[in-house]
Amino acid sequence: MQSLQEKASEWSGVDSADAFAIDNTNLFQKLGLQTFINLSTIFYNRVYDDEEEWFRSIFVNSKKEEAIQNQYEFFVQRMGGPPLYSQRKGHPALIGRHRPFPVTHQAAERWLHHMEKAVDSTSDIDGDSKIKMMNFFRHTAFFLVAGDELKNQNGRVPCKHGASK
Repeated sequence: MQSLQEKASEWSGVDSADAFAIDNTNLFQKLGLQTFINLSTIFYNRVYDDEEEWFRSIFVNSKKEEAIQNQYEFFVQRMGGPPLYSQRKGHPALIGRHRPFPVTHQAAERWLHHMEKAVDSTSDIDGDSKIKMMNFFRHTAFFLVAGDELKNQNGRVPCKHGASK
């Protein structure tokens, strides 16, 4: 049986070494807090304005300001900064926290579409950082898809947190 990480690599087209290249560079130190706030704000503005009702509906029960904060705090923590997310909300546990949402292949691709546009629109992110971040985001999106499919098969959330370091 394939692990969630193996499925994420297969489905995303990003191998684990490229996905976790973010661990070899402190992107928080390089880019700063405001860059992550800007990225998450641009991203969620796009998500909440998405023309596809099925995609917007995934976020209907979430407050945009809270979604922005959760995301930038997770990114800061995961990319070398202080543990803002864990201090406020506990372990990221990505699969468990995304359990209420339909994390399908289609939803992952739509999420990635908006994230790529947001990364491209955040002028403080240099080319090398963009590549590392998008590899991580793409792999993690499909890690969540794999977790969602496993949850749907057996009704449980897998124990391994993988991408949620």
